[in-house]
Amino acid sequence: MGRGKIEIKRIENTTNRQVTYSKRRNGIIKKASEITVLCDAKVSLVIITNTGKLHAYHSPTTSVEDILEEYHRISSNRLWDAKHENLSNEIERNKKENDNMHIELRHLKGEDIATLPFTELRQLEDALEHGITSVRDKEMEIYEKLQKNVRRLEEERKELTYVLHCQHKQEVMEGDMGEIEGGVCINPQDRDYRYQIPPFGLSMQPNFHDRM
Repeated sequence: MGRGKIEIKRIENTTNRQVTYSKRRNGIIKKASEITVLCDAKVSLVIITNTGKLHAYHSPTTSVEDILEEYHRISSNRLWDAKHENLSNEIERNKKENDNMHIELRHLKGEDIATLPFTELRQLEDALEHGITSVRDKEMEIYEKLQKNVRRLEEERKELTYVLHCQHKQEVMEGDMGEIEGGVCINPQDRDYRYQIPPFGLSMQPNFHDRM
């Protein structure tokens, strides 16, 4: 007695539905693999469950992108609208620009320049010289700012030294007056009141010529 015909409809039981999905998914992927090998066909299979899980298969000798491009060419149907097409072109353009920038960076480092023609070598030399000039200008700008700060600190040191000196003189005079009133007079020069603040100093001069 043969098997009864199975009615094709949604399986309500969640567990049974998941088991059936797993079995049939594996079966259809197996069939896709077999037709790829037996018939030398290009196959792309995408399965998405109702929970959003993705399962896919494509022939080992190709990719999903290649199959889609071939589908566009053969069927004349476009899966992407003009907006997506422009976005794809923009991504491709940015990728090429990024590759060119990496090549230029290697050239600036002195790498892969053996095959460059004379004109490109001259352009590379000019670019390097311009870069060196810009770096030196920036170094000088930073050095001048640093010197300006040093001069400002030196002025502040002198002002503070003067203030401390005045305070010291006043303390000595007040001490002498107290000693005279007590009947004892000591020469202020015999006292060791010294206020000394080490000067701020910076002895540095960038030698740009040594780098030539």
